[in-house]
Amino acid sequence: MDAILKCCLNGDRSRADHPAVPLTPAELAQSAYDAVVAGAVAVHFHPRDAEGRESLRWADVEPAVTAVRERCPELPLGVSTREEIEPDLPTRLALLGEWDAGPDFASVNWHEDGAEQIARLLLERGIGIEAGLFTPDAARKFLNWRGPVVRLLVEAIPGVSPGTDGIAAAQAVLDVLPTGVELVVHGEGEWAWPVLEWARRQGYGLRAGFEDMLTGPDGESVTDNGQLVGYVRRNR
Repeated sequence: MDAILKCCLNGDRSRADHPAVPLTPAELAQSAYDAVVAGAVAVHFHPRDAEGRESLRWADVEPAVTAVRERCPELPLGVSTREEIEPDLPTRLALLGEWDAGPDFASVNWHEDGAEQIARLLLERGIGIEAGLFTPDAARKFLNWRGPVVRLLVEAIPGVSPGTDGIAAAQAVLDVLPTGVELVVHGEGEWAWPVLEWARRQGYGLRAGFEDMLTGPDGESVTDNGQLVGYVRRNR
């Protein structure tokens, strides 16, 4: 089976980062469709409230999930639970506890406090887990949990992952992990394309989209997430 190619539609980006960053449910649905046409087989996105802020409230998450499902009925879709959206852990857990017939999976960052609690709550609600591993310590913490996951996300994030080189940061996390698990390996910002090209050569699952990068591999301008996925697909 081919390694997965995911599209990360928006992350915490705003229109100031790129005018085509999808924010509304309709925009997310169209962006997901464009990504699928270009070759993505799953998507990840950050739902927004009416003011465009990232949100964990079911009243904001549900319209986004529904819109993407209606536009792309067979597409596996996931959302974020990152700490920055709601820093207070009890409040975050309460919000996640309101999710009903939610996304297929949600990313849980294992360097954040309460990751295990969030993962257990999501599993109780029938939502799969993508374990976000930004650091070797986070990977070791995850291995101590040993709960079921959809896949592992090895994430090289400047300013969070240790070191000054994205490939080395990703390799440091991979060195902690066992073999035989489904992986997506990706970077963000200036690390995005170098890590992606390296991960491709290693045969890992890949991720592309406005959350990770705002230009093509050579710095060229892009119009949408489909174009970013297309750059990756043409070289697979």
